[in-house]
Amino acid sequence: MTITERILSGIKQTLETGDRVTIDLREASAITGSGDGVGGRTFFDNAFAALRFANPIREMSRVIPASGSSVQFVAKTGNAANSTNPFGYTFTPDSGSPNINTSIWQLPTRVISAQLPVRSAVMSDVNYLNETLVEDLMLEFAQIEGASMVLNNDQAGSTTTINGATNGLRGLNMYTSATSSAFGTSGTAITNGIHSIATYTQAAAAVSYSDITDMSRLFPAQYWNLPGTAWMMHPQTIHELRNLGSGTAIKQFAETGDDDGGAVVNIFGFPVIANPNIQTTGAGNFNIYLANWPRFVTIADVEEMTIQAMEQSSPGFITLYAEKRLVSTVRDPFAGIRLVGV
Repeated sequence: MTITERILSGIKQTLETGDRVTIDLREASAITGSGDGVGGRTFFDNAFAALRFANPIREMSRVIPASGSSVQFVAKTGNAANSTNPFGYTFTPDSGSPNINTSIWQLPTRVISAQLPVRSAVMSDVNYLNETLVEDLMLEFAQIEGASMVLNNDQAGSTTTINGATNGLRGLNMYTSATSSAFGTSGTAITNGIHSIATYTQAAAAVSYSDITDMSRLFPAQYWNLPGTAWMMHPQTIHELRNLGSGTAIKQFAETGDDDGGAVVNIFGFPVIANPNIQTTGAGNFNIYLANWPRFVTIADVEEMTIQAMEQSSPGFITLYAEKRLVSTVRDPFAGIRLVGV
């Protein structure tokens, strides 16, 4: 709209309504060409462009509310029925749950904190800035917790400092590897509840088709048809699986053209979830997980989250302080299996 059109439109409006009309001529008054500072004020977009990778484990796992400074988990590890001959009326007294053959473990809630300085002058320039900041902060928290849930060692203070170390979550990779899964020791110490996870070792340095078939064969059958059963692997591992097979032969994981028929979008009927926190193929790396995630991992979120704004903590800035508390654990070690590289 030209300056003349703006003025005529404003005059028409005030004649019709009798209201006082303000005509903004700043955008049009300097339009003399193209270039920075020519054509009016700078326009600020209403969102941050880069998208953070949210936590895939949170999307698939069991999430429960929690309160307090720690969360205790319990598992029935024995059978109430007579294991010698459960038919008939023979029984073993004082056997079963909740007190006999039961394992407990307790984990402290961990805090993720952030300081977010916002330049005061930009508050009125960027549309929906408050909503955008909150959304980005939630994704940043999800990105931090996602890495800690896979990679962190909560038993050592120096090996995984960037993911929290002894102040972080208990990562999947630090659980004990074993031929078959088992519950960890029972108790309330931080060293309890470190379960054993069934771990299949690759036959060679490069992941092969037989590695995937052998690994899935060992996955307990009771979890196969449950909702939430899925593979989780690094995008690079997905790429390596798609490349299996020579250039002249049919790929071992081939595209079939259906919505769920993309190569390595599904494997043996289970969906494949890309997770950049899962390790890539390499010696000692846990590069593929297959699990019924709602039973395998539980995330307990403390139902209070703190966000506080401090004005003028630095001249010209408002600083947001935010924190959230949570805990994560392998709830049922039998519900997951993993592949390790050699």
